[in-house]
Amino acid sequence: MKFIPATSDDWAPTEVAAIAPKLLLSPAQWRELADAWPHELPVGLLLDNDVDVQTLELPLARFATIALRFPKWTDGRAYSQARLLRRRLRWHGELRALGDVVVDMALQLSRTGFDVALLRPGQDPAVARRALHFFDALLPGPFYQGDVREPRPLFLRAQVQ
Repeated sequence: MKFIPATSDDWAPTEVAAIAPKLLLSPAQWRELADAWPHELPVGLLLDNDVDVQTLELPLARFATIALRFPKWTDGRAYSQARLLRRRLRWHGELRALGDVVVDMALQLSRTGFDVALLRPGQDPAVARRALHFFDALLPGPFYQGDVREPRPLFLRAQVQ
């Protein structure tokens, strides 16, 4: 998982629907521009955390990245969106967390399928990387049963001796 300061991101949300590389568009903006968007130009989808990803009716494979917004670090609805995108909708592209993202969220972001987290100002990416390994001494590898990267329960992961 990659952690970057929000000010260092190449992808940019836009208020005005326009065609340019590495823009994060809302579903409404995408619907307005979809027919004119060149296939070779990367585009991202920006979703608020109250959007039901299962009812989007958008060609998710068309997007190079999907950014899920955390309006407050205590609001976990984007975790559910991420898990639905990964497990139910089988979306394999880059998944980004943005908004009020803090270091304490690192492990849960990883477990629910995020690839990139844009940390809010004042958060250290090195500390976030270390947070991914807080529990490594307890059990090897991912141990959370709801982990999208390792969905098997612990008893199925145990090695037969």
